[in-house]
Amino acid sequence: MNYSKIKIDELLRSIGNRIQYVRKKKGLSLNDVAIKTGFTKSYLSQIENLKREPPISTLSKIAYVLDTDLSFLINGGMENLQTQSLTIVRNGEGKAVYGPYGDKGYLYKSLSYKKQDRLVDGYIITIGSEFPPEPFLHEGQELVYVLEGTQELIYDGKTYILEEGDCYLFDSNKPHYSRTLGDKPGKILMVFAVQKSSVPGALIEVNRNRKRDVKNEENNAFQETDA
Repeated sequence: MNYSKIKIDELLRSIGNRIQYVRKKKGLSLNDVAIKTGFTKSYLSQIENLKREPPISTLSKIAYVLDTDLSFLINGGMENLQTQSLTIVRNGEGKAVYGPYGDKGYLYKSLSYKKQDRLVDGYIITIGSEFPPEPFLHEGQELVYVLEGTQELIYDGKTYILEEGDCYLFDSNKPHYSRTLGDKPGKILMVFAVQKSSVPGALIEVNRNRKRDVKNEENNAFQETDA
């Protein structure tokens, strides 16, 4: 096992332990968190037990449901969190929070960590030369601006090549991942937004109501046709 793999395993073990610690401290079962996040109980158990490597979007949702800060789950730090209307991250203050998939993967630097009640998360992401083991898939939207390098993006099965200065906005609920083309890592600015005021359970109920309404409309139309 190489040094990078050891570091990643240590990071994931710490993340899993902190998720479990906060969850139990708040008296929540895995099933409780599964219902509130929309993730399966099995998936959450695998994260807590070092069997799955979660993307930053997954950790962000878990942190929201547990009412804790993402930076605490990742590195144990909750210092200098502010609830003011305005927070400023000066040049050089961006916090490296997560680096999944080793040296050839992603490195996230948070630009929004100072505001505890934020509704969006902003990152400078260094992207390596290899795709992640599996695509990302989660609720919300992402706005991405390519800062450095050439990026190969696969979104919903289609491939796109993005150059420096290109910008794209997409729904995150379709499979997506990217890598850098060339010899050196590329960089992007990514802003990730989720409707955090709407818990997944409520969204599921809305979808159920919509399906029920559509079915009622179809039944009514069928009855009118018979008449």
